[in-house]
Amino acid sequence: MKQYFKLSIILLMLFVGITSCYEETVITVNSLFEVTYVNGDQSVPVGIKIANKTEGAETYEWTFEGANTSTSSDKNPATIVYTTPGTYKITLKASNADGEEDTFEKNVTILEAIDIDFSVEIIENNFSPVTIQIENKTIGENLSYSWSFEEGMPVTSSDRNPENVVFEGEGTYRIHVKVSNGFESFEKEVTIEVLPELEVDFDWTFDGFDDDTQAPANITLENKTISATSYAWTFEGGDPATSSEENPKVLFQNAGTYAITLEASNDKQTKRTTKSITILPDTNLRTFEEVQLGINIAHNTNSVGAFFSSELRKTLSANEVTNENGSKIDIAFFGLNDRFNFNKFVSPDEVTTNGFTAIPNAIHTKFINSIENCNCGVSFTEAQFDAMVNDQPLQALNITETTEGLLHFNNDIVPRIILFQTADGRKGAIKIKEFIANGNSSYIICDIKIQKLP
Repeated sequence: MKQYFKLSIILLMLFVGITSCYEETVITVNSLFEVTYVNGDQSVPVGIKIANKTEGAETYEWTFEGANTSTSSDKNPATIVYTTPGTYKITLKASNADGEEDTFEKNVTILEAIDIDFSVEIIENNFSPVTIQIENKTIGENLSYSWSFEEGMPVTSSDRNPENVVFEGEGTYRIHVKVSNGFESFEKEVTIEVLPELEVDFDWTFDGFDDDTQAPANITLENKTISATSYAWTFEGGDPATSSEENPKVLFQNAGTYAITLEASNDKQTKRTTKSITILPDTNLRTFEEVQLGINIAHNTNSVGAFFSSELRKTLSANEVTNENGSKIDIAFFGLNDRFNFNKFVSPDEVTTNGFTAIPNAIHTKFINSIENCNCGVSFTEAQFDAMVNDQPLQALNITETTEGLLHFNNDIVPRIILFQTADGRKGAIKIKEFIANGNSSYIICDIKIQKLP
């Protein structure tokens, strides 16, 4: 019993000693955390992840200055989002059951988002040289800029709003900017086109029958000027005498050599050039050389046309005849075969009697196929044809159709002269120079001289 009492006393003292030691050992709190930027992105919107490194704590009080979530009691809060640039404090107050607590703070910097926005204004126009002005509309006060201007003056700039830039040469050039907020950078590029420097040049074409350059002559100017916005023409001896049109038309009534001057401008430069035009005296004669007219089958199979138009200046085969050009056909040649033993020129309005399809809106042309047999009181030789440089020899001719004059001819006489007069009164002569036997594609070669006006 005494031993049992002693053992109880010992156990009681051991329990008191252990209890006394426990009450004297207090668990301290060491508050600590780390932050990371989601995807490393520090410009708004920004997500912050928190890794709690606190020791000895059981409860947590988080405060997030400037964040979409202002407080939390989680040990590891969900991602914190910031939508406004600035420097903000994150505070953690940690505590435990012993009443221990500790506070830890950390600042996070949220940068502005970079939305590059700038415009390029071309001063005056984009004809060389081109000056541009840049208006930078990018939002943000703490951003840095790195501009580059391909082949410009200057080539680079670090200003928010660079000075005006000049581009001299023709071409397309890049304007590039790199904008940084100190953590990340963004880039944007636009291009501008520089048009060539002003160059003045022109030519002209003669209209219609006037391409023989004889008076009176109508011409159409072909403006070949580069990089102009306005034109001032002067026509010596012309009607009109001046024009501001880009491609005007002008009439030169009389023969002579005249000056045509073009002054062009593009608001930056003005240049001029002058050229001379020579208008020949009027012969009232149109000459066509080496005209090919096919036999009947060549025409109908569209191999070599048998119809000729002095207005269109060409032969037409069967498939080329239309309602629009039918009335412009002056001459129709009928060749029976490649032996050329039966040939004649027929009026366009009478082709159906000679194996052709009717010509729409056809006109009547009078012919003398056989001058030697016509008994019509006219004569016209090869020598007269070759010597004819104006229409005077034709003026005196009285073209009268006779049965004998309309007779067919063969290829025994070469060259052969054929006389004709169109429905509008223009007289002409045909010189057959050669009969070309080429099967179904056989044809004659001739020269034609015809009055321009009756």
